[in-house]
Amino acid sequence: MSSRSQTPHTAGVADTADARATDSPHPADTAGTSGASRASRAAGASRAAGASASAGAGPGGGRPRGLRHPFDLAGWTRDLGLGARFAVTGGRQGWTRTLLTAVGVGLGVALLLLAAAVPSILDNRRDRGQDRSVVGWNEEMKPGPTTFLRASGDTEWRGQEIVGSLLRAEGARPPAPPGVSVMPRPGEMMVSPALRDLLRRDDSGVLRERFADYRVVGTVADEGLLGPAELVYLAGSDRLTEKNAHRADHFGSDGQGEPMSAVLILLAVMVCVVLLMPVAVFVGTAVRFGGEQRDRRLAALRLVGADLRMTHRIAAGESLVGALLGLAVGCAMFLIGRQFIGSVTVWDINVFPSDAAPHPALAALIAVAVPACAVLVTLLALRGITIEPLGVVRGGTPRRRRLWWRLALPALGFGLLLPMIGDVSYDADSDLNTYQVAAGAVLVLVGVTALLPWLVEGFVNRFRGGPLSWQLAIRRLQLSSGTAARTVSGVTVAVAGAVAIQMLFAGVQDDFEKDTGRDAGDPRIGFSRGVTDSADAAGTITAIRETPGARDVVARVRASIGKAGVTDRNTENAPVEELFIADCTSLRTYYDIGACEDGDVFRSGLSPSSFAKPGAAVDITPPGYGDAPKEHLWTVPATARTVAPRADAPADVVRGIVATPSAVPIDDLTDPWLLIDLDTDPAVRDSLEQVRNTAMRIDPSAAVLAYADIERNERYEDIQTGLFVGATVTLLLIGASMVVTQLEQLRDRRRLLSVLVAFGTRRTTLAYSILWQTAIPVAIGLALSLAGGAALGVVLLKMVDRSVQDWSALVPMVGIGAGVIALVTLVSLPPLWRMMRPDGLRTE
Repeated sequence: MSSRSQTPHTAGVADTADARATDSPHPADTAGTSGASRASRAAGASRAAGASASAGAGPGGGRPRGLRHPFDLAGWTRDLGLGARFAVTGGRQGWTRTLLTAVGVGLGVALLLLAAAVPSILDNRRDRGQDRSVVGWNEEMKPGPTTFLRASGDTEWRGQEIVGSLLRAEGARPPAPPGVSVMPRPGEMMVSPALRDLLRRDDSGVLRERFADYRVVGTVADEGLLGPAELVYLAGSDRLTEKNAHRADHFGSDGQGEPMSAVLILLAVMVCVVLLMPVAVFVGTAVRFGGEQRDRRLAALRLVGADLRMTHRIAAGESLVGALLGLAVGCAMFLIGRQFIGSVTVWDINVFPSDAAPHPALAALIAVAVPACAVLVTLLALRGITIEPLGVVRGGTPRRRRLWWRLALPALGFGLLLPMIGDVSYDADSDLNTYQVAAGAVLVLVGVTALLPWLVEGFVNRFRGGPLSWQLAIRRLQLSSGTAARTVSGVTVAVAGAVAIQMLFAGVQDDFEKDTGRDAGDPRIGFSRGVTDSADAAGTITAIRETPGARDVVARVRASIGKAGVTDRNTENAPVEELFIADCTSLRTYYDIGACEDGDVFRSGLSPSSFAKPGAAVDITPPGYGDAPKEHLWTVPATARTVAPRADAPADVVRGIVATPSAVPIDDLTDPWLLIDLDTDPAVRDSLEQVRNTAMRIDPSAAVLAYADIERNERYEDIQTGLFVGATVTLLLIGASMVVTQLEQLRDRRRLLSVLVAFGTRRTTLAYSILWQTAIPVAIGLALSLAGGAALGVVLLKMVDRSVQDWSALVPMVGIGAGVIALVTLVSLPPLWRMMRPDGLRTE
């Protein structure tokens, strides 16, 4: 047995002498228990150990214990039970070690339970959303006892979305919306608890003005809300008609929406892998807390006759107790945290506590997998440790860590992913082997984590000399490079996964986002509503222009015209063109029209084959639009000039017939739509909210939109939001887990730190050594995670037939990982100063 350190970690000279005197040594002596309590408990431990050692080797025959079958159930049970006793009867240090393990495992279990609850959360939110929705337009439905009209009344308040429904009962027995007992009557409004509290705030006076026409008569219950913080109102309105609302006779929709494309499924799978891998790594690390003290106690067991298999099983029993306590702690954390989950909103996501119910199968898997992981990790860890009756040699390195299997893991992972290159399409009906993708990504990330100890060991073994703090750090890393690597393994796998998923998101972003073509000089606010006639349109424009803070108001009426002579009035596929009506001042905002006076007509962007040629008759009540009984012909003037949109015009400028008000009778149009673009004066407080108030007074169903430069696919945005939410929670877990790990390592070295201070070592030197011990593995881990994550990201992009768009996007991921490490180091400094006090030399 070769050793890196010639001096083993002994079980303690005083304890050995005491054991020989009483002939009843107790392995818990190394945990610092008093002599009296050691003596009283040692006999029981000795008898248990002796009974175990002599099992099957009595006069009646049988094999010696060392040759007992490794799958002896009775032996496993007995030794696991003995290890469990040591975990809970090892004195203060034993309890501290067990509690640290329980807290560490508990943090991971709590997050795993939260992840297991995600399907339930999504299903419940989707079900409530469908229950309160109203099916689309049904032209064949006639008014009846249970029918009602419904229009959207969505609005915003200082960036917060307010979901509104405007309702009008047409019969005596209309159905009640989910969350309320009856449908509100005209002038009545029912609000969610969050909106009720918002309306009561002192700074919400402008918002109260918006709903001044309604009287709050009730509260929307949980059944009608997606989350407790959602702002929702249901209002009864007698201004709803068949033109600005649609008819229904029930609430609820069973529609599942469009199927997700394979690319979106790939994104979702990778988000799950990236978020859960750090949790699994940390749980595996937490069960190894207090390993050095445990191994010294196992050496004492060897002294009283236990063989190696027995010590391994006893160690597994100790870890099993810590894991089971961790399960209990994690369940308690989850249940307690679930009570407060409704008060937390992350990236606009808010859920009810009752929604966070883990799926039973996933919860059962966690309950079995965590203890099994604890036992397996402990047994694997003991393979590299020599436990003898007089001490433990853990610093020895008989050979360098094997590299082949560490490279085989990512190679196997890439082997699963490479055959899928170019096969992941954007079609909704394309297939994607999610298990193959998940397995490949997991193997790559596990391989990245497995490479870290080998790299750290190879790096630190090459250094000699340097400042004292550097020497102390390097020597400590040389003796326990595996422990140092495990400390940062969670950050390594998290950053590697984040780099890969960020590259994938950046690569496919352009496929799920559309540039609206707007620039900084375009109007930023849009207003739209259906109007009945020219007087209605003029009154609306005047009201918007007189709103405090509104400026640069440009209005136009938009409608559709059809080809003359089409007999089928319900043919939606009949040829149509757009009609754009505005005064000359507004037209000059969008088109290069030159000379203009009321009565002029222009053509813009029409193809040569268009039916709307100069001198041609067109139908201004086209088929498929409204209930026009017959066509209403209007002739495009022969003098109509062709004009082009301005170079700086917004991308949504109408291509079609462009006319001034007196040229086309607005009153004869079918479903004319008024569009107003405007800006707001930043010097006027809540100017945008004032515009929304005006819109509510004019027509509660009118829409006021803040124009965006980019339009995103909703499902892509949901997955990206899920990534941000999960990454926030995962980073918090990683930070908390690293604090626990750091404190556990400092506690293990408390006596050594006190000895160094007593011999004159400066505290700042020790603090810098601790910093170097953290910084070196972190630097190696971040470099490794950057390389591994980039390689995985490139393969994922090739799977969707895309290339890397911006390598600089990877820098923030590394910076976040380094920031977490720096924060953990700062948090661990106060305990470090306390542990360097002279009273750390006290022992029993």
